[in-house]
Amino acid sequence: MRIALFQGIPKPLDVPGNLQRLRQQAQLAAERGAQLLVCPEMFLTGYNIGLPQVERLAEADDGLAAMEVVEIAQTHRIAIVYGYPERADDGAIYNSVQLIDAHGRSLCNYRKTHLFGELDRSMFSAGPDHFPVVELEGWKVGLLICYDIEFPENARRLALEGAELILVPTANMAPYDFICQVTVRARAQENQCYLVYANYCGAEDEIQYCGQSSIIGPDGSVLAMGGRDECLLLAELEHEQVVNGRMAFPYLTDLRPELHLRNR
Repeated sequence: MRIALFQGIPKPLDVPGNLQRLRQQAQLAAERGAQLLVCPEMFLTGYNIGLPQVERLAEADDGLAAMEVVEIAQTHRIAIVYGYPERADDGAIYNSVQLIDAHGRSLCNYRKTHLFGELDRSMFSAGPDHFPVVELEGWKVGLLICYDIEFPENARRLALEGAELILVPTANMAPYDFICQVTVRARAQENQCYLVYANYCGAEDEIQYCGQSSIIGPDGSVLAMGGRDECLLLAELEHEQVVNGRMAFPYLTDLRPELHLRNR
């Protein structure tokens, strides 16, 4: 599967503008042969926008913005992962990402489970115990959001459920470049899966995003990595690399869950 990652400067509060930008990037990615496009955390609204704006802009997972993403995916025949503020049926608001396939079907909606500091906690409820693994283009895919990937238990849980590819929309900021440079590579290698880390670049009010989005192989190798500026990254994924990695480093089969997962 050929995959694309969009790293861009946030456009806070501009949902129509971000949908138009998504349309442009989906067209460009599809023209370059990609079957999946991954965008950053809270892509539709911007991330550092405060509770009043989150409450104003939050939508259901099948709201008007989602329906436009469906149309974009169908038009360009490309699957899309995008971040947005989700309003649940009970009124709670989550930091969510949704995976729409090339036919316009919602395969997965994931709510961020590990909230980052007061910034996240002031705007969102923590997601429930729901870590789905779904199939896309013959690949088993799991989703996490930003801070979630910094807890090794989350990626390991998805890998144990069969995930071969973990998609991580993020809004990582200075001074946490270490996460971009080291942590995501370790998560991929220790679970022998591909990992896609889609970050912002530029600034959003006082936040300076550190870019350095990446597509990482199952052996921890960097297949594509951005700098500090806007870019569209592409890479080819091969099942054989996952199989070979899990043979060379059989962590998943050698793991003794009775020692490590007693609280699950």
